[in-house]
Amino acid sequence: MRQKSPAGLNGNHRNGKRPPGRPRSEHARVAILQSTLKILGENGFSDFTIEAVAEHASVGKATVYRWWPNRGALIADAFASSTTSRLRFPDTGSLVADISQQMRQLVKVFSSPTGRIVSAILAAGQTDRELIAAFRERFLMPRRREAYATLNRGIQRGELRKDVDPDLLLDTLYGPIWMRFLIQHDELNSDFVDHVCSLVLGGARPRKRATVRGRKSR
Repeated sequence: MRQKSPAGLNGNHRNGKRPPGRPRSEHARVAILQSTLKILGENGFSDFTIEAVAEHASVGKATVYRWWPNRGALIADAFASSTTSRLRFPDTGSLVADISQQMRQLVKVFSSPTGRIVSAILAAGQTDRELIAAFRERFLMPRRREAYATLNRGIQRGELRKDVDPDLLLDTLYGPIWMRFLIQHDELNSDFVDHVCSLVLGGARPRKRATVRGRKSR
């Protein structure tokens, strides 16, 4: 006599309940991220709470905490989710084109309403270590890893010196953008990006070998 399976053909238990470890709802996750951005845009950080996000997204507070351990991680992921597709590095076959196109996209993000969220994150992060750490780990470092791959392609094509320090090069490229964004002492536009790329990447090109003339024998 064949034994009956405790679950039906669709894998559900006979009592109608799902088994433990069911997949989390993607719809709920997206709703939480969108609610986070909306609340930040309207109220800033002063009134931002997990409870407010859960209520706006029509989910329980426990649902939010399944994905994010604290508000810093949630805010960082919400910002990353809204910008990642726009800030990917292209692969055009030219290092200057790849870097300059990505930098131009970053300038567009900073110039949009989303830029105000970046300013708020950086300001609040001066006293909120969890927030600034989450912003580094969940937004900045993934972009950084993409940038490393872009630089490596440039090295392989002979566009960069093999001994170039990738972190110093990236800080020198992107530091001026962050400074103009935060200090607002001058325009932040595509022309500025092009000048920075030309100056910094031009100085990181392989050095030309000097021609050694043979000495005349006496």
